[in-house]
Amino acid sequence: MPAHAGTPTSGPERNRVSGQAPLIRIEDLRKSFADQVVLDGVTLNIPRGAIVVVIGGSGEGKTVLLKHIIGLLCPDSGRVYVDGVDLCRLPSRETREIRKKFGMLFQGAALFDSMTVGENVAFPLREHTRLKEREIRSRVAARLAQVGLHGVEDKYPSELSGGMGKRVGLARALALDPEIVLFDEPTTGLDPIMSDVINELILNTQKNLGITFVIISHDVKGAFRLADRIAMLYRGKIIAQGSPEEMRDDPNPVLQQFLAGSSQGPVRMV
Repeated sequence: MPAHAGTPTSGPERNRVSGQAPLIRIEDLRKSFADQVVLDGVTLNIPRGAIVVVIGGSGEGKTVLLKHIIGLLCPDSGRVYVDGVDLCRLPSRETREIRKKFGMLFQGAALFDSMTVGENVAFPLREHTRLKEREIRSRVAARLAQVGLHGVEDKYPSELSGGMGKRVGLARALALDPEIVLFDEPTTGLDPIMSDVINELILNTQKNLGITFVIISHDVKGAFRLADRIAMLYRGKIIAQGSPEEMRDDPNPVLQQFLAGSSQGPVRMV
C-alpha cells in the first residue's frame, strides 16, 4: 500500500466492532437526478459504535449518500434503515424525532455568521429541548471543552481559524448527545497539520463517547487513521469495503489507484 495512505493499526482496537449488529443498513440504494445516476445499488452496513469512512473522488455521490442516511433525501428504490427504522416511511413528525439521534458536521462547519460561538452551539438545544438557559450555557461550555476550546463563547465565526471553526461545528454536532454523527469532508480546506489535529480530535471524541461516526472523505491518510471500516464509492457503487488492512490488500485497480493518488490507472481525468 502507498506510504502516504498511513499504516493502519491492528489488534483489539481494530476488532472492537467485529460482530456488532449494524446500526445503519443501506440496501440496494438507487438515486438519480434527471438523467444522472448518482447512486446505483449501494449496499452498506454501519456497525453500532464504529467509525466508518466512505472514500471516493469528487462527484461520486458521497454527500448524496449522507443525505439519505439522515433522511434528507429518499431513494428512488432501495432502503435505508436507522436502528431498524426506514425514515422515508415515517410521518414527518416521527422523522424529526429520529433525526435527533444524529449530529452533523458540515464541510465548512456551516456556522451562523450572525451568532456567537456560544449561540451556534446552543442553537440545537434551544430548538429541540426545553432546557433552561443556565443548563444550556453549562452544556455549551462542556461541549466546547470537549473539543478543546475554552472561553470562546463570545467570539464570532469570522474571528475563528478554520480549525477552530471545525471544532465549534463538532461541539454543535454533539450538543444533543447524538447516537450517530455524520461528517462531510471534515478536513477539507485545512493544512496537513490542522487536518491531523482534527482527525485526532475525531478519534479521541469517538473513543470517549463510543457513538457511531460516519465520515465521507477523499483524505486517504485520514481514512486509514480513523476507520474501523472503509468503503469506496465509485460510479454509484460500493466497489470495495472492509477493514483498513483488507482495503490495503484488495487488488481492485480503481481502489489501488485512488489510494496511491496516481494519475496512472483505470480512472482517467477528463
